[in-house]
Amino acid sequence: MPLQISEQIRALAARAEEELAEQFARIDAVSGENTGRVLAAFQKHRVAESYFAGTTGYGYDDLGRDKLDEIYADLFGTEDALVRIQFVNGTHAITCALFGVLKAGDVLVSAVGAPYDTLLGVVGAVDKGHGSLKDYGVEYRQVELKDNAPDKEGLAAAVSDPRVKAVLIQRSKGYATRASLSVAEIGELCAVVRKHNPHAAILVDNCYGEFVETLEPTHVGADLVVGSLIKNPGGGLAPTGAYIAGRHDLVEGAAMRLTCPGIGRECGSTLGNNRLLYQGLFLAPHTVAQALKTAVFGAKLMELLGFETEPRSDAVRHDIIQMIHLKDPERVKRFCKGIQSGAPVDSYVTPEPWDMPGYDCPVIMAAGAFIQGASIELSADAPMREPYTVYLQGGLTYESGKAGLMLAADELLKGE
Repeated sequence: MPLQISEQIRALAARAEEELAEQFARIDAVSGENTGRVLAAFQKHRVAESYFAGTTGYGYDDLGRDKLDEIYADLFGTEDALVRIQFVNGTHAITCALFGVLKAGDVLVSAVGAPYDTLLGVVGAVDKGHGSLKDYGVEYRQVELKDNAPDKEGLAAAVSDPRVKAVLIQRSKGYATRASLSVAEIGELCAVVRKHNPHAAILVDNCYGEFVETLEPTHVGADLVVGSLIKNPGGGLAPTGAYIAGRHDLVEGAAMRLTCPGIGRECGSTLGNNRLLYQGLFLAPHTVAQALKTAVFGAKLMELLGFETEPRSDAVRHDIIQMIHLKDPERVKRFCKGIQSGAPVDSYVTPEPWDMPGYDCPVIMAAGAFIQGASIELSADAPMREPYTVYLQGGLTYESGKAGLMLAADELLKGE
């Protein structure tokens, strides 16, 4: 039985695809280059079947785990990397990285306004319980955006304080309305920090951005990048985990926080997941391209229906996030219901807003995914507050992402 999609939406979808040929070709070219880089890294490090065997207990001498660290370091152009399923999410990995850099009396500066909602409790900007950086004597400051863009002059002034030991740059927009940062823009911010505080460690929250461009932030000056494996680099196969890549001392510091001093990276069993982490990384450039095509198609389809989008469908992408300004809570609910109905898992479920941990308002999330919370799979979520913007991401295949968006568009039309 075919999906029930109106002829009006099918016609708009066909028109959207016709007008996106140039965008799709650009995305495919990036995917091709990144796939070549990943393949070359696998061959350079002589990946073998034996690396896919897992360990239990303490996880000592896990050859596959340790070799994957080397491959990530190679791909990100860094001295070291830490890839672990013990990280419960990207926020956890970023937290470990920050605690590995900072100590009492130090100052952390966020370069592009407030970080993602779940990090506000980590830095102590809001009280989410004991254990924040603030509780341990680390001061937090942020450089507000200027005209909805990074304020380089403000950043220069903020990092000139010698007590500033770390600068956090969030590549993706999170639930903000600013544009996501390109790798080139991140490089410019790194140059500002280096000029005014050469000893500060520059950390980039790289979530949603891996393999969208042919370079990563560590190629242009960042000391450390952090991301979730159930987003871009896991390729839709990694069941959990995150990575940290960068300077050896900073990676070691994060490892000591993940476990404890004296243990660090030496423990951490992989429980048979190595094969999925390797295969997911190998597929990641292609899978990211599928998600990007889905985002571009979604933007175009919504534009044809009269909605504002950011970025626009003809824009060059720097992450997989697509904002759609629906400007009405009921439209947000209908859109998310449509996305959920296009999922391979739990398609019969109707999403409703709820008080998700780490957020300051109810959040609605459509996510019928094979891996719970995997943003590389087609999903849509929104904080239920003004301006009622939905954030679309993912799509393991463009074809399935396109179908989900057509169903969401149909659901919107039903309520108009």
